Formats: sequence, C-alpha cells, structure tokens
Amino acid sequence: MAALPEDNRPHSSSGSDTAVSSTYSSDTYISDSEGEDELTEKGVHKADGNASKDIEKGISKEVDITQNEIFVERYPLSDLDNNLVGWDSQEDPKNPRNFSTGKKWLLLILVTSLTTLSPISSSILAPATPFIDAEFGNTSQMLASLTVSVYVLGFAVGVLVLSPLSELYGRYWVLNCSSVAWCGFTLGCALAPNLGSLIAMRFLAGMGGSPCLTIGTGVIADVFVTAKRGLAVSISSLALLFGPIIGPICGGFIAQRVGWRWNMWIILIAGSFLTGSLFAFSSETYHPALLQRKTLRLRKELDRPELQNIMTYEKGVEALSVKRSLCNSITRTVQMLVKSPIVLFCSLYISFVFGLLMMLFTSLTPVFIDTYGWSPEMTGLAYLGIGVGNCFGVAFVARTSDATIVRLTKKNKGVYEPEMRLPTCVFFGLMIPISFFLHGWTAQYHVHWIVPIASLIPFGFGLMGLYAPLQTYMIDCFPQYAASAVAAMAALRCLVGALLPLSGPLMYEKLGLGWRNSILGFIAVAFIPVPALLYRYGKVVREKYPVKF
Repeated sequence: MAALPEDNRPHSSSGSDTAVSSTYSSDTYISDSEGEDELTEKGVHKADGNASKDIEKGISKEVDITQNEIFVERYPLSDLDNNLVGWDSQEDPKNPRNFSTGKKWLLLILVTSLTTLSPISSSILAPATPFIDAEFGNTSQMLASLTVSVYVLGFAVGVLVLSPLSELYGRYWVLNCSSVAWCGFTLGCALAPNLGSLIAMRFLAGMGGSPCLTIGTGVIADVFVTAKRGLAVSISSLALLFGPIIGPICGGFIAQRVGWRWNMWIILIAGSFLTGSLFAFSSETYHPALLQRKTLRLRKELDRPELQNIMTYEKGVEALSVKRSLCNSITRTVQMLVKSPIVLFCSLYISFVFGLLMMLFTSLTPVFIDTYGWSPEMTGLAYLGIGVGNCFGVAFVARTSDATIVRLTKKNKGVYEPEMRLPTCVFFGLMIPISFFLHGWTAQYHVHWIVPIASLIPFGFGLMGLYAPLQTYMIDCFPQYAASAVAAMAALRCLVGALLPLSGPLMYEKLGLGWRNSILGFIAVAFIPVPALLYRYGKVVREKYPVKF
C-alpha cells in the first residue's frame, strides 16, 4: 500500500500555517437526554475555521449549550469537484466510527487480548528465575533481573520504530506482522541453549510484541468517539497493567511443575492462536489509510489521477517520498516527547510509576523466598495485591472518566478541554507513596505476609487511576496521531521499566527494603502535583509550546 504523505494536510482557514489539529471538526454532537448519550448529527455550528489549529492548541470544542449537547467529531466528506476524496456521508459504513457496536467491541477484544498476552510474557519468567539460574549456572542477581526486564527494553525500542508505521501504512498489517515476529522470537526463548541467547530472544520478542501497546489505543481512537472513549481505554489499560500481574501468578506454578520453558511454550501457543484470529477477524481502522485506499481506487475507476485524500492533502505542496514520510513518522514520536512539555511530564510520571511496578516484579520473588520462606511457585501469589488494586482502579475510572468530562464540559459552557481527564489523578497519585512506605517497612520487619501483599493494593489502584486518564489525555490531545503520542509515553515508560529494576538488588543490599521503598516513595510524592499543574495550566502550555509537523 502506498505510504500516506504526512505533511499534506489542509491549512486552517483562520490563516494558521500549521497542520489540521485532529481528524475531524466539532460539528456533530452527543445529545445528553434523560441521562443517555445518543449520537445526533447537527448542522454546521461554526464556520470560522477555528477547529483547525496546532495539534495541541485545537482540541477545544464548542457546542450550543442551550440545547444541552456535548460534541463529537464531524466527518470530512468527498468533494470531487475540488478533487478531494473523503467519506461518502456522515453515516458511511466504511468509516470506523460508524462500525456496528458488535464490530467495535470485537476489535477491542482482539487488540485487548493481544495487549494482555504480550505483557504477560514480560513478567511470566519473574518467579522462574531461580530455575533459569540453576539451569544456566548464573549467580548474578542483576543478570537474573535483566532476564525479566530486557523484554520491556524491547518494548521501548519497538514502540519507537514499529508503532509510528501504523500511521503510514495503517494498523492492520503493522500489528499483525509484528505479532508473527513476536511468536517467532518467543519460540526462540523456549529453545534458548544458554542465558545469553535467552536474553537476546527476550529483547527481540519484546520488540515484536510492542506495537499492541500503542496501536491498540490507536484503534480505540479510530472507532470510539471522544465522549465514549474512556471506558474502552480503561479496559485496554486494565489489560496492559493486569497482564504483568497474571504472568508471575501463573509462571511460578508452571516453572516448578513442568519447567520454565513451558512458560514460553504456553505463550507461543496462545499467541499463535490470537495472531491467526487477528488475520481472520480484524480489519483496518486508521482513517487516513482507508481514505488513501479509496483515493487510489477512484483514481483508477474514474481515470482522475488528480484526486487527493482529503485528510492528507495540502494544496500546492507535493507528496513526500515514502522514505521521507517513514523517517518523519518515526521521528515524530521523539519530537512529541522533546517538544511538548505535556507529553514529557505525563511520560515521566507514568514511566516512574511503571518502573516501580517492574521493580516489584523482580524483587517480590526473592523477598518472599528469603523473608517468608515461600517456594518459587507460591511467590506468584504475592502479586495478587497489585492485581486487586488494578481491578478496583479500572472500575473506578470506567465509571467516572466519561461522566466527568461530560459534567465539566457543561460546567465550562460547553467547551471541552483534554485536561478534563485529569482531576482525579492527584488522589490516585497519593496511593503510590503510601503503598511503597507500607510495603517496604512491613516486609523489612517480617510482619505477617498478608500485610505486605495487601499494602500493594493501593499501588495497583493508583497505577490504574493514573495510567488510564493520562493515556486518554494523550489520545484526546493527538487524535490523528494517537499511536505516535502514546508511543512517546510508552517508549520512555518501557525504558525506565527496563532499567530501574536493575538498581533494585543494589539498593536492597545497601539500604534494606524499608529505606529503598521509602526513597522511591518520596520521589513519588514529588510527582503528585504534576496532574494538578497540567489541569490548571495545560491549555496555556499547549498554546505556548505547540507541536508542529
């Protein structure tokens, strides 16, 4: 398929020389009648072009609040007289936003299943490290930790290189082909003859399994309107964060009963089945890719080579080469991280919290073996506290996220801002240091094992409560480039998640579990004001530091 020219997008009619801020303008609404959100198409609400601004500046949407309505996006239609190819109508069934509810949820289930299985693979070897060390004669605790965390390092590289490709060639082929590669490298893990090859295969498997982390959220942005997106993102986030919890719980029992290699064989079997299901039942959802295909088809059918994709067309500018478009798409992820304080601070916060999670994955097994005398298979149960907290967190976020933005939009005279996703994040942020203080000191003083496990419930609760809103915030800020925006967050998150656990054994040896967790808890305290500052000043920062492509 031809690459989509990145910079060929229409100018704002207000005179701005920057790209279209989002996929759609704000001329369609959700009617909030009798407590239910129903899609109803309205006439053009604004004709002054204010919907097209910089990527970060043009997110605000206005509605006629006298009619008690909340926005959704209006879809760009074909204008063949001006050589522009768009959707046939607002109800065009080929538009992913108009897919049936069943098809939308089938896509969500498929990508969520993959988003669950790949992170399971990241942590399933955590309780199996004693068996791996014994087989390969390893005595280094750092190498044992690296066996687990190097998979996440592969995530970091993969999301930078592979995920942005979905915005050039669409979601379908990038996600499905990377899943095939992931299965292949997982097979390499199962057959690894030594520790070095296992670490190498784990890294490559992490790269192959990385696109689901961001393309999954891209699919959500493609098929769900903004006001309906919070629940879908919460489910996807639960899969992403709960997957690593399931891994150790199952991995310990599997490793002790049938050998650690069967952890990889089981992942391979499940991954192969899921990859086949993706090829059979999933479909392309990226709007510019679908319209590009339609444009190419109409050029041939109508013999009109001058036709242009309405979402990638800019009058007077030639299409970029495939190579240039590819380079720009990949570097866009890094640019978002470097140029946007919004992306940077959200990514730093989530990265630190995710690093704490990965540190727990590599430290809980030795702590419960050495301190409480548990067997390797039983140590997987120590992760249940995080899992229970995740469940409470996703239930809370799913119930309040979309309802909160509807309420705040009405309160703000019908103007929606992405920062409306953030009000609850300060509360969730408080859970992280509280949990680490409790866990560290109760484990150090050998308090009954149920207490350090239960002390991780607030951590799981806070982790989910931070991750889901901040990720949805990124999607709302970058609707057309959701995969790249989330990839920027995911790359830094995975990099910290891979490297921070390597410091765990040394910190534990020098400081003890209590002070190690306390130092990390104090750092978590320093991050608590970040969501509050973004909620208060996020719009100003977006306007002062616009990201332009």
